[in-house]
Amino acid sequence: MNNIKLGLKENLNQFILLVVVNAFVGGMVGLERSILPNIAEAEFHIAAKTAILSFIIVFGIVKALTNYFTGALANKFGRKNLLVTGWLFAIPVPFLLMIADNWNWIIAANILLGINQGLTWSSTVVMKIDLVGERDRGFAMGLNEFAGYLAVAVVAFATGMVASEFGLRPYPFYIGIVLSIAGLLSSWLLVKDTKRHVAKEAGTSNISKLKNVFWDTTLFDRNLGSVTQAGLINNLNDGMTWGLLPILLAEKNFELSEIAIITAVYPAVWGIGQLFTGKMSDIFCKKSMLFWGMFMQGIALLAMIFASTFSHFIILASILGWGTAMVYPTFLATVAENTNPHDRPKSLGVFRLWRDLGYAIGAILTGIIADAFGINASVIVIGVLTVASSLVIENRMRCKTSSPKLTDWIFKRPKQNKQHENNYNSCRTKAVAGG
Repeated sequence: MNNIKLGLKENLNQFILLVVVNAFVGGMVGLERSILPNIAEAEFHIAAKTAILSFIIVFGIVKALTNYFTGALANKFGRKNLLVTGWLFAIPVPFLLMIADNWNWIIAANILLGINQGLTWSSTVVMKIDLVGERDRGFAMGLNEFAGYLAVAVVAFATGMVASEFGLRPYPFYIGIVLSIAGLLSSWLLVKDTKRHVAKEAGTSNISKLKNVFWDTTLFDRNLGSVTQAGLINNLNDGMTWGLLPILLAEKNFELSEIAIITAVYPAVWGIGQLFTGKMSDIFCKKSMLFWGMFMQGIALLAMIFASTFSHFIILASILGWGTAMVYPTFLATVAENTNPHDRPKSLGVFRLWRDLGYAIGAILTGIIADAFGINASVIVIGVLTVASSLVIENRMRCKTSSPKLTDWIFKRPKQNKQHENNYNSCRTKAVAGG
């Protein structure tokens, strides 16, 4: 145990490996991002928006449940074992997407993809938090989510471009074969488990264990409960963007290549932005990060009602991506900050259960609204819900440290900002020292 050290620099090789593995994980989602709704309409002649979004509903429910069980079982079976198992479920996915001759095959592929994402993404998140300890947790989560969602964007763009040149199937899905094999081999042969790092941190943690991990994370703890509702709403609007944005753009007569660019800009800004926002969540009050991130998402979605040109959608996709970048690593860092190391995998699993149920709830809700009242009505409803979520954060959450709010940092005098930073560093130093 004495030779185990916590920290980003101390565990850099394993950390970088896990970042790469998570890029493979994100790439598997990117396979479907820009072209699957078009396949539903063009090849399977599915017109109802609720039916088209059925693949997201299934994906969201399966991934959410898998997240929960990954968190619950992480301490018992080991993070690495769950990671490798997750990649085994990924292998058939691209083949099913290539050869599907009815929509049920697509649903089956997304059941497997949901299990893959729940096991692999949850495992890499927990393992990175185990490795880095408290000090750089936000930065670590920023790097993790950066790799995953940049890969979503790159693969979404690549599949869209391949589809525009060679057709919707099978060529775009060849990328998935490479990703799934690379993910399995690197996880199996190179990744090491982190259970000893957990034991190391648990020996110095002064955070009390939760009375009921599920209900405290879901609702009763004011910080954890606020994060959980925001996570659900965030993925609810992401599910709508995933399923309906390509259709909305097609209805506005954008070319497939333009749709590929717009749908890739959002996760690209989301991914790249987390290189900065992850570290920001280590410096600024996490409540402030979450409020402004959710608020920006809601405003960007509502503004899409009035957008009409390619440049409009690029700008709004960028704002939506930046807002999501502000909250995604901050969600995970906040859960970690408010939980004992032994509770952390379970609490993260509960948070990710509700967060990814947002995909299913968003797909059902927006599909029903779109079929009854049109896509614009769906966008309005989801935009309003996202703004409302930001207000819940503003009124319920509390900053756990004396770190400054974003607005304080921007508008107060530099001397006051420096005092905030000194207070923050002092708190961190005491925390690291066990004080």
